[in-house]
Amino acid sequence: MSQHSKTQDLEKYRASESQLENVAAETEDFGGESTLPPPPTLTAEEERKLWRKVDLRLMPILSLLYLFSFLDRGNIGNARLQGLVTQLDLTGNKYNIALTMFFIPYCIFECPANLVLKRFRPSRWLPGITVVWGIIMTLMGIVKTYPQLVGVRVALGIAEAGLFPGVVYYLTLWYPRHHLQLRIGYFFGAASLAGAFSGLLAFAISFMSGTRGLLGWSWIFILEGSATALVGILAFFVLVDFPSTAKFLTPEERSFIVWKKKYDNSSVGEEEHFEARHLIEALTDWQVWLHILIYMSIIGPLYGITLFLPTIINTFGHTAAISQLLTVPPYLFATIVLYIFARYSDRIQMRAPFICGGLLMLVIGFSINISDVPAGVKYFGTFFCVAGSYASFPGVVAWLGNNLCGQYKRGVGMAFQIGVGNFSGAIASNIYRSQDSPRFMLDGLELMFVGIGIVCVPIAVLSYRKINKKRDLIMYEAAQTGGLKYSAKEVRMMGDRAPDFRYTL
Repeated sequence: MSQHSKTQDLEKYRASESQLENVAAETEDFGGESTLPPPPTLTAEEERKLWRKVDLRLMPILSLLYLFSFLDRGNIGNARLQGLVTQLDLTGNKYNIALTMFFIPYCIFECPANLVLKRFRPSRWLPGITVVWGIIMTLMGIVKTYPQLVGVRVALGIAEAGLFPGVVYYLTLWYPRHHLQLRIGYFFGAASLAGAFSGLLAFAISFMSGTRGLLGWSWIFILEGSATALVGILAFFVLVDFPSTAKFLTPEERSFIVWKKKYDNSSVGEEEHFEARHLIEALTDWQVWLHILIYMSIIGPLYGITLFLPTIINTFGHTAAISQLLTVPPYLFATIVLYIFARYSDRIQMRAPFICGGLLMLVIGFSINISDVPAGVKYFGTFFCVAGSYASFPGVVAWLGNNLCGQYKRGVGMAFQIGVGNFSGAIASNIYRSQDSPRFMLDGLELMFVGIGIVCVPIAVLSYRKINKKRDLIMYEAAQTGGLKYSAKEVRMMGDRAPDFRYTL
């Protein structure tokens, strides 16, 4: 039979999704959404306007929350140049240990935080933890000893653990999977902007050194922490929960979004109630573990360059103030590249090519910085390091989110990916040691992380492509024999293992 005939049969079968859905006694009421009216038929322009309306409500506040999250997480790198090391006597590896101690609780608490997100409601959970870590960051400005600094960094890691995986999971509840990377790009772009703002703010705040007997590093933590708490309070009044309850949408708009998301990656919808098997399925899924390695290949270099960029630039011979300012251009460049990657990745509905592009930029950037070349050339290399890690990161997270079906399996799988993957941040915290300045030969370990990604991304692509082809054959054969031998409930329980599910490459 010709390929054209096979395609026609496949399309005929996919068009008859109701064959699976209209099974008596197997219909499922997803979270009370049956009270909504039938979903309207929208034109392409009307749908674009609807998503723009959602974007304008969700993305500004989420981006603001994450901007302050990343600002508070990384501003210790700026504080290092404003007297933190001297006043707290951070000799030897004490500074690196203080950085590492943030990541341990941060990684441990990410997965549990995602499990409670729906129970505590996003509009309360996300602003609540923001206020808490803002208070913790403010208190970091008044620590007097090294043990106090380590203790506050641990508390900061616990408080911040729920934000990033929570926001990503939250976005998967609103947007179809091929709309996802651009939205993750919107709010993660705030992280790269945070790097730029961090340098500018640190430069400005440095002039407050000595005010009320506090050095510049204390004011960096106090002012930025206070601002974070205020943003968290604002979020209580702005953030909404789920599409089915969003009051800024009409009932018809809510119904359309719920329908669009529900049948985005399955002909019978996806499971939305929690069962223990969702946890087991997520933790035993081969793709979750493979994506953890891909995540580490990007997040290790990202944290390394974020936490130490001011220090690296300072070794080029600049003053502390000028070093703070010179961190701004690489982050602005990274933000531009990030939005380009995110927009075109959603447009062509592929993730791997853009992740590979980011990995290539990282190879160039870190190869330059480990080389014995003039300071100007190394500064040029930092543009590739920052842009390569930040621009490819949204694609890494969106890729796994696209390929897990079932709300709780997706929530657990993505939180596990982020939680375990962030342990590479603990490793990156110890790469740039003071005794290795100015060349930082351990910078070569960043290339090790990149190498992991270069190996794992093609493995993921080839595996997904093979499985997709196998499922195409199953669906073709089902079209010839009168349908799949599974009920709607069985297909729904299979999730991303169902024969009608296709992996994103």
